[in-house]
Amino acid sequence: MAVIVQKFGGTSVGSIERIQNVASRIIEEVENGNDVVVVVSAMGKTTDELVQLAKQISNQPSKREMDMLLSTGEQVSIALLAMALHEKGYQAVSLTGWQAGIKTEDVHGNARIIDIDTSRIYKYLQKGKIVIVAGFQGMTESGEITTLGRGGSDTTAVALAAALRADKCDIYTDVTGVFTTDPRYVKAARKLQEISYDEMLELANLGAGVLHPRAVEFAKNYQVTLEVRSSMEKERGTIVKEDISMEQHLIVRGIAFEDQVTRVTVQGLPKGLQTLPTIFTALANRGINVDIIIQSMTSNEATSVSFSISTEDLHETLQVLQSLQGVKVEYESRLAKVSIVGSGMISNPGVAAQMFQVLADCGIEIKMVSTSEIKISTVVAQEKMVAAVEALHEAFQLDEKTAVNS
Repeated sequence: MAVIVQKFGGTSVGSIERIQNVASRIIEEVENGNDVVVVVSAMGKTTDELVQLAKQISNQPSKREMDMLLSTGEQVSIALLAMALHEKGYQAVSLTGWQAGIKTEDVHGNARIIDIDTSRIYKYLQKGKIVIVAGFQGMTESGEITTLGRGGSDTTAVALAAALRADKCDIYTDVTGVFTTDPRYVKAARKLQEISYDEMLELANLGAGVLHPRAVEFAKNYQVTLEVRSSMEKERGTIVKEDISMEQHLIVRGIAFEDQVTRVTVQGLPKGLQTLPTIFTALANRGINVDIIIQSMTSNEATSVSFSISTEDLHETLQVLQSLQGVKVEYESRLAKVSIVGSGMISNPGVAAQMFQVLADCGIEIKMVSTSEIKISTVVAQEKMVAAVEALHEAFQLDEKTAVNS
């Protein structure tokens, strides 16, 4: 008998009708003869609504109390889903993260899972019960409730699949799989049959919202096969695994993008081994994520560095940089990052040149560039973002039938 972990996001359980639909999807897996462990998020926009309630009381609420508050959202959805299964004649039990044995580090708001005691889950599975676990939450060694941060329910599901040595982990969402790019922006986007962990991790880190990077990293480290599929439509999704069959002519497999990017330039920095560590350590200590970094050396005793950040972090970044003596700080907002990703790029030189030429032909200026073995990221003007994505999607033949048929 196989163990299957299923994860349903907030949209999938956003109403009683949708919870009933989720119950039916679970029953299908049970009727196939499998043991099923289900992870669910809070209903719809519940988490956002709880955050707004907290803000009506305090602009800076205690992180501990925020975890206590936000963890209640999943508790509602797991109980309702268990009730729905009971009404359909199936045994089910709901467990909070801590009841399910999920232990985390002692960090509120963005904790990492350090261990899972699966004994209680196994006990219920042996009794023939469907186990429903609240995503996004756990407990520290000292008994404090914690939450796992953005995308935490994905991480919960993959971590449970790894701990239970599940045969598969299905991530149900409001899309039918992983697409070559966001179909809401590019109508010609097509669903991929398969994608590797590394490619999915790059896409997730670069703005593709279908899976959280931490969940993909967990899946890669523990070799958990994922399938991203729709909770509403009964069709196969996209398999995420280590080795995939190379699809014909597909050098680039996907395009990710995100807006609200700001480029910050610091000029007049003194040369020295400790200059850059000082700046970026101070930014890291404030929780500011820095992306593309470009350093420029000059013939005199000064140097400059440019880097990209999320625009929402601009105010705090400027505060950090104001503490530096004798430097000039400039910034440019209303930018976006557009990235191409594909393991085929390793063995195909000239991909970067083709990308730059495509953007040049569209009159799109490249502000910054960052590369790795399987991705190339460019920073462009925000108003040019969609045009850049559409042009690259067509240039790399991602909208052709060969992109989805091996």
